[in-house]
Amino acid sequence: MRRSRIVALTGTAALLAAIAGSATATAVPNVVAAPTTTASGTASYVVLVDAGRDAKAVAASLRKAGGTVTSVNTRIGLVTVQGSSGLLAKARGLAGVKGAAKERSIGTAPTRAKGPDPIEKEHVFDKTRANGTYKSTPPPPAGADPLDGHLWGLEMVNAFEARATEKGDKVRVGVLDTGVDGTHLDLAPNFDAALSRNFTTDMPDIDGPCDTADCTDDADVDQNGHGTHVAGTIGAALNGFGVSGIAPDVDIVNIRGGQDSGYFFLGPVTNALTYAGDTGLDVVNMSFYVDPWLYNCAGGAPEDSPEEAAEQDVIIEAMTRALDYANSKNVTLVGALGNNHEDLSNPRTDLTSPDYPGGTEHPRTIDNDTCWDLPVEGPHVIGVSALGPSGEKADYSNYATDLDSGEIEVSAPGGWYRDGIGTDTFMTNGNLILSSASLASLQETGEVDKNGNITKPGRDAGVIKQCTGVRQPDQKATCSYYAWFQGTSMASPHAAGVAALAVGAHGTGASTDTFTLAPATTKSLLMDTATDHACPAGGVRSYEPEGRSAEFTARCVGTTDFNSFYGDGIVNAAGVVQ
Repeated sequence: MRRSRIVALTGTAALLAAIAGSATATAVPNVVAAPTTTASGTASYVVLVDAGRDAKAVAASLRKAGGTVTSVNTRIGLVTVQGSSGLLAKARGLAGVKGAAKERSIGTAPTRAKGPDPIEKEHVFDKTRANGTYKSTPPPPAGADPLDGHLWGLEMVNAFEARATEKGDKVRVGVLDTGVDGTHLDLAPNFDAALSRNFTTDMPDIDGPCDTADCTDDADVDQNGHGTHVAGTIGAALNGFGVSGIAPDVDIVNIRGGQDSGYFFLGPVTNALTYAGDTGLDVVNMSFYVDPWLYNCAGGAPEDSPEEAAEQDVIIEAMTRALDYANSKNVTLVGALGNNHEDLSNPRTDLTSPDYPGGTEHPRTIDNDTCWDLPVEGPHVIGVSALGPSGEKADYSNYATDLDSGEIEVSAPGGWYRDGIGTDTFMTNGNLILSSASLASLQETGEVDKNGNITKPGRDAGVIKQCTGVRQPDQKATCSYYAWFQGTSMASPHAAGVAALAVGAHGTGASTDTFTLAPATTKSLLMDTATDHACPAGGVRSYEPEGRSAEFTARCVGTTDFNSFYGDGIVNAAGVVQ
């Protein structure tokens, strides 16, 4: 299986045994605003320490070499340091260093594309929503929140039925994303401000001007909008307002690893994962992939330079260590399978990497045995494909024809704009996933104005505004917003929410500090109770009737019990809590 090959490649078991007694990850305050190349020629580098070596000692050596250390993660042996271009060579020559590379992004959630339903970008969720003003709301199920009639995804996974048994109390879910708007009226009741952390520093070259003096946003801020949407699907409160989530009583913990612009860098993400383990989080959702490489290849792809190959080796090793560490601390890891309409078992030539900095991409031949789509193909991660409201695999969703590879485990609602062809639902908002939206992101895209009013672009996109309280002449009502997205980024939080319900129903412990369930058990519950779904008739699904090219045609292999489109089936909230 692919995951076992990653572990064998990196020797992680030996590493964890060697550092099991080391101190927790420690973050040194960032002293430089932008962790990438600046006008003065400085850059940020990640330095991976040999198994069993002292990361703090390596950090001290890097300081002596002229570097400014910004974080030391002793759990996995990763040091982030800033300095001149010559620092990279010095770092590689230090005793105890396994590898070093210039730090780059490891996941993107780009700004909304203009116009309805563009071709989805490589492994990136599609924020585009249908044209058409929001007009009415279907009646919600009994006991649900006012907008829940739109949530066909919760219906598909039997989340409303599961609430009679379990709502996720005591369970802590980490959202490793672009941030979470902790002030959103549907998230605030469940938002754990005390545990939430922001592991990123804004980078003016890609994020725009900093909003704070130290370029570090508070841990309840999401200017991108991706993380807030994910958080709402997982755990929006059942509070008689807006929407509710799969597990409406969970603690939502923002463990931000993504920039405002949507890039995710290796240091922040690995720090977030080890923090999740040390803080006792039960589930972590990861709706991103390891940039700048669509696939990270051991030793690089044949067309990559030696420097590019070294960078990928560091990413593979560091991510594997971090995922292994989180799993060892009973964190269930859930990841989006990707939006590249690709068979992960037989990947196409990669034309998009490296995607940061821009203009450096080149064609890359991908060997499935030595290249990994991270984190979803990393160890212990539950891979989730995306479905439309009809239950069919969404045209953009990745899948996996090697049923023994461990690339796909389950499927979940992710939205599909083109579902329902031949009906009046084709290419409408209702085919997408409605969830909480951060005001900052909607103002950034021009869908809400500075006064909080939905603009024409916002109305066209179906943005919904909900307010509480009675307006008085001298005060404004308190309002929050909701938006429609699609992507495997939306499918993964459906599965993460169901995983949280599994932990809540079957975990043990007297309090949130001791409450836990082994990730292997959570995964088994998720897969064993999933609703079986057969391949389409004939095993081949062409999306040309929906207007897609032949490249989107997908082959489904396997049985009703397990196949390349659905894995073990559609996650089932009612099933896991029984």
